Amino acid sequence: MKLAEHYGFKPATELPMLFQRILSNCTLDFFRRQKVRQSLFTNLGDFQSEGTDGDFDLLEALHFADDLNQTESAETTTERAQILLAIEAAIQELPGRQREAFLLRYWEELDVAETASAMGCSVGSVKTHCSRAVAALASALREKGIRP
Repeated sequence: MKLAEHYGFKPATELPMLFQRILSNCTLDFFRRQKVRQSLFTNLGDFQSEGTDGDFDLLEALHFADDLNQTESAETTTERAQILLAIEAAIQELPGRQREAFLLRYWEELDVAETASAMGCSVGSVKTHCSRAVAALASALREKGIRP
């Protein structure tokens, strides 16, 4: 679709090369998105136990998780709260455009094109801002002794 929408005016001899580039970029975007999502956010599938027969109820799983939280120590709860505060502070320290791109992409879960449209910039700029934001957050959190 992208080939037809954006490069329909190009000569037929250039189309195979453009198609390969578009396919490569889309594949890389997909895997980058998966890597970031897996490292930053918990998948809902993580709540599902292996013995279920497809009747997974998130509310029951969250209720069970709340029961587990009640049995954890105050030290663990406090440590988790401090880590979350450090992450929030690190996000607030990002430059405005990086923070905006990061929050739209990974908090609001918009795709690259939607984020670019919302920010009024190009897709490449969104990718650059997000990449720099993730690197800056990782560095800031490492400096504070927070490891994944």
